[in-house]
Amino acid sequence: MFYVVSARDAEAHVKWFCAYDVAGQPRGLENVLCLDFELLLGTAVFWLFAGCLIEPTALGEATIRALDRVTAGLRLRTEEMIRAVCAFFFISIWAVGGILLTPELKTTSTMVGVLQLAIAAGMLWRRTLPLSAAGMAVLFGIAVYYYGAFHLADYPIFLGVAAYLALVGLQKDLFGIRPLDVVRYAAAVTLMWASIEKWAYPEWSFPLLIEHAAITLGFDNEFYMRAAGMVEFTLAFALLWTPLIRRCASAVLAGMFISACFEFGKIDTIGHSAIIAVLFAIICDNKAYERDRRAAWLAPVGLCGALTVTLFAYYVGHAAIFKTSIL
Repeated sequence: MFYVVSARDAEAHVKWFCAYDVAGQPRGLENVLCLDFELLLGTAVFWLFAGCLIEPTALGEATIRALDRVTAGLRLRTEEMIRAVCAFFFISIWAVGGILLTPELKTTSTMVGVLQLAIAAGMLWRRTLPLSAAGMAVLFGIAVYYYGAFHLADYPIFLGVAAYLALVGLQKDLFGIRPLDVVRYAAAVTLMWASIEKWAYPEWSFPLLIEHAAITLGFDNEFYMRAAGMVEFTLAFALLWTPLIRRCASAVLAGMFISACFEFGKIDTIGHSAIIAVLFAIICDNKAYERDRRAAWLAPVGLCGALTVTLFAYYVGHAAIFKTSIL
C-alpha cells in the first residue's frame, strides 16, 4: 500500500496552518468519485479484507500475542497516560493563549484560560475527572456557539475523551460500553469525518504540500490528497472493527500523527496529543468480546457503507446549512 507511506504526514490538520472557508463550495461528488477514488477504494477493500482473513489464523494470533507482550506495561497505566496527556494538552493551549480547543478556534475570554487550567488540575484525581469532563463539554459548547456545529463536527474526539474521563471518574460504563470503547468510537467518527475534507477541499492543503513537497513522494497534489483521504478513512473505519484490525490501524495512525509532529512542529504536537494518547490506549487494549467475532466479508461491506453514509452526511449537511451544491 504505497499510499499509506505517502499519506504519513497528511494527519496535520490543515485548518491549523492554512486559510480555509468552512462555508465554501466543496468539490462536487462527481469530481470526488473519480477513477482514482475507485481504484484507491478497491485497494483499501482488498487490504482490509486480507487483514480480516489473517486475524483468526495462527499468524493473526501470534501478532496479537506479540502486541500484548509489547504493550503490557502501558496497558496497566492507560488511564494515567490519558489523564497526563489531557493535562499537558490543556496546560499547553492555556500557555499559548487565545485558543478554545484547537488552534483555529480562537477566543479572547480570560475565563476560558481559567477553565482550561481547572480542567488540567482535575486530571490529578480520579474523583475530579467528571468535573474536568464537564469543563471540556462547556468549551466544546462555546466553540459550537461561535463556530457552528458543522465546524465542530471535526472534533467529536473531545466529547469522546470527556465521556471517557467522566465514566472513569464515576467508575461506570455507558449502557454496557466500556469507557475506552466510547472514546474509540469517537476517534473513528472524528477521523472518518475529517477524511472527507481532504476530498471536498483538497486545495486547502496545497500550500502545505508546496512548502513540504517531500511528503508527496513525487505524486501530484490531487492524487496525494485522494490517497491521504482514503488511507485516513479506511484506518478510521478499522478502529470500529475486530481486535487485531483496530489495534494495527491504531498503530499505523499513531505513527502517522507522530511523524506529522516532526514535520509540522509544536502546534501539531499539542493539537494531536490527545488523539495520539487514545490511539496508544487502543493499541494496548487486549479485551475481546463475542460481538467482535465477525465474518471477513462484512468488513468491505461495512467500509463501503460507512463511506457512503459519511459522504452523504457531509455533503447533504453542508448543502442544508450553507446552501451549497452536492454534485
